[in-house]
Amino acid sequence: MYQVKTYNAIVQAGLDRFTDQYQVNQTDDADGYLIRSVDLHDHVFPKNLKVIARCGAGFNNIPLDKATANGTAVFNTPGSNANAVKELMVAMLIASTRNLFAAADYAAHNSGADISKRTERDKTKFNGEELLGKTLAVIGVGHVGSLVANAANHLGMKVIAYDPYLTSDAAWRISTDIHRAQTLDEAIKQADFVTVHVPKNSETTGMIGAEQLAIMKQGVALFNFARGGIVDNAAVVKALDAGKARTYYTDFGSDEILDRNDVVVTPHIGGSTAEAETNGAIQGAETIMTYLETGNILNSVNLPNLQVPFTTPYRITLIHKNIPNMVGQIATALANANINIEGMSNAAREDVAYTVIDVKHLQQEIEDELVTRLGKIDAVFRVRILKNPALA
Repeated sequence: MYQVKTYNAIVQAGLDRFTDQYQVNQTDDADGYLIRSVDLHDHVFPKNLKVIARCGAGFNNIPLDKATANGTAVFNTPGSNANAVKELMVAMLIASTRNLFAAADYAAHNSGADISKRTERDKTKFNGEELLGKTLAVIGVGHVGSLVANAANHLGMKVIAYDPYLTSDAAWRISTDIHRAQTLDEAIKQADFVTVHVPKNSETTGMIGAEQLAIMKQGVALFNFARGGIVDNAAVVKALDAGKARTYYTDFGSDEILDRNDVVVTPHIGGSTAEAETNGAIQGAETIMTYLETGNILNSVNLPNLQVPFTTPYRITLIHKNIPNMVGQIATALANANINIEGMSNAAREDVAYTVIDVKHLQQEIEDELVTRLGKIDAVFRVRILKNPALA
């Protein structure tokens, strides 16, 4: 029976449906971790740790290099909180055009017998605009961006989408009414609103900066509910001060954007709904179950995706460096152990590779010896032997 450790009471609920297959929080030497926001950078990973599932899209709280060196597969749960972020984004779009926060603050501080007369006199300062017919540029149309684009389209907005890495699955999710820009500049230059929904990496950090702001329309409204750093806050402040940008709404605070009337900062609440927490916990638990029992990989952030039907009694999986002759060395080791390979699949992700080998016959007494023999191949991080419960 596998052992799984959780670091959050909410995500633990995701394992409830699997309690007959897993023991939860009964050891520090767990096979898997189911986590949310706990910081693992200074954590000492037990050698037995085979998998970490992060309930949510972000994974900067996990040291991927250290996890890979330990032979630990790391997964996130993309899409589990997509609807929650979409709904917050739509709320902020409406709030930005109707001056809702300023109007509510005014009403909260102006009460008394003459409130009706006073509000009739003062309410014009909160006059807003309608979203109908306005143009929204959605940068990144994955799980969240596609939902935002479609929601804005349903509100009667003109939507321009830009995503150089648009997958065929994502393309199917986007309404045909949405224009697909070929470049970032094309997407943002005529937009009244610009929102980013891309992962944070070396390519997207500072993606919206001074150069991009310069070509946007006068009075543009900006939104960042993806990750801090994708929008250059210092550049935004300059654009706000110059009147180039009208407002900036973000889920990620920093010193330079605090205490401004033209900036609204929320405390990273994009995915903070009961439904999103539950979705992430369930998806993370199912990911752990699939990986531990079949070795199949989907939505890993440090290993390549590789899904092979498990139709033989035994499966051998190896996490190793992506260097020449690794597959040859593995096949030779199996041949020397007189093991016949029924099927072999291999995939790579940058410097790391993953190999799955299916076999029909494997003697119980040589399993430990085989793991040791394969583990001694230079550049192998982890070897696992899985038994198909339906066939073994």
